[in-house]
Amino acid sequence: MEKPKNILICPIEWGLGHATRMIPVASELLRHNHNVIFASGKEHLSLIRNELPECGFLSFPGFKPGYSRYLPQYISILLKLPLLLYHIALEHIRLSKIIRKYSIDIVISDNRFGLWNRNVKTVYVTHMLLIPFPGKMKFLEPAGAFIHRQIIKRYDFCFIPDLPGGNNLSGRLSHGMIIPRNVRYIGILSRFINPQTPQGVPIAPDSYRDGIGVDLRKQTFETSSPDFKYNIVILSGPEPQKEILKQKLISIFKDRDPVTIILEGKPGESMETGRIGNIILYSHLSSVDMRKTILNSEGIISRSGYTTVMDLMSLNCSALLIPTPGQTEQEYLAEYLTGQGLFLNILQKDLKSGVQFPPKESLNTSDLIEESRKLLTLALRELSEEPHHETKAKKTQKKS
Repeated sequence: MEKPKNILICPIEWGLGHATRMIPVASELLRHNHNVIFASGKEHLSLIRNELPECGFLSFPGFKPGYSRYLPQYISILLKLPLLLYHIALEHIRLSKIIRKYSIDIVISDNRFGLWNRNVKTVYVTHMLLIPFPGKMKFLEPAGAFIHRQIIKRYDFCFIPDLPGGNNLSGRLSHGMIIPRNVRYIGILSRFINPQTPQGVPIAPDSYRDGIGVDLRKQTFETSSPDFKYNIVILSGPEPQKEILKQKLISIFKDRDPVTIILEGKPGESMETGRIGNIILYSHLSSVDMRKTILNSEGIISRSGYTTVMDLMSLNCSALLIPTPGQTEQEYLAEYLTGQGLFLNILQKDLKSGVQFPPKESLNTSDLIEESRKLLTLALRELSEEPHHETKAKKTQKKS
């Protein structure tokens, strides 16, 4: 029988998606009786504590950039590059202390550059081997990819949450280039992929006294009539752009039928609700309630963040994608996935009163989900079973 290991999972704090996509990874590890500890900032830990209370939790905040209302995201990050490098060095030192104190066997880092260590097995998780540059700066992409490969080589493994081959979600972000030998594609990661969760349950948000469907005082989910119709907006990504998008959509949909539910993506100790015209706002929902709400909606609008895309694909749902302005990764994904016939997209600056929710058509992704389960299982088995100093990743790095 496999000996349980102490496994540290550290998502970067550049959006809740980096934490939520670690939920299926942690769940699989817990299923094999490993001890899982999440280490991140307060917001991420609050979310995971509600979803996986059986885990351990450590405060281990990392670099969390602020974003400008006017400057593109890549410029904001470039201006703070010295601070980023400082945090990388600091978290690398702090990790060594955590490993010793808690007898950590494996570290899984979602896009945190400094969390490699020679004394334990380490994993780097990313969906971007290539970081896209805008317009006239595209000539810098090969250099950026080379630097990123040097970071990846410091880890035993690099896990990519996508499928290999042409049937993928990330396009040129993680395909069609030199792939480091320690890379493993682990399939689509989503907290909604759960074979024990019943599908198609007719629900609506809690009963509201005027018949709309929500009781703002109870703040609990109850089964409601399947005749209840609503659309849903899933907000995510950095401020201030998240609030800017929220206010735009409120002005467009507050006087429209049917009801529009806005999920604000603000996890905390309690769920808060609000009402503006024909819009109902939830600060946060559990994965179970969010899954039900998405499945029973008529139409969906969301950012084109990669985790959000994986969540929607896992539920066979299409949506209107609105990339965060200046975030080149989201802009590319919105265009790429629209070109694949999976989603529609619109720029935030082009949102007007005439915008409509697209039909939430079925994408029939059951085969992709099944393949994803197998890929994740195989990758975690390889990670946990092979001795640290004999991993394939180490061997291939020595050859290179």
